[in-house]
Amino acid sequence: MSNGEVNDEQRVHYLNDHLNAVHNAITAGVDIRGYFAWSLMDNFEWAEGYSKRFGLVYVDYQTQKRTMKRSGKAYQKFLNDRHS
Repeated sequence: MSNGEVNDEQRVHYLNDHLNAVHNAITAGVDIRGYFAWSLMDNFEWAEGYSKRFGLVYVDYQTQKRTMKRSGKAYQKFLNDRHS
């Protein structure tokens, strides 16, 4: 985390690639009912412990403060743009 922000650019690209794949599948006629991003918040991962942070929201494990990452903001924008 830097200056109160988490710039997880790799995760933004990861989500974008997956959402594009979902869009392409829908366009091809696949009956897709939903999409879930893993995970909402950083948490304990069985294979990686606390070393990998997959959440859309950064969790400071010492204070429990939560900060939306750039990937979370990008996902929020995607959902808001689709809704309007």
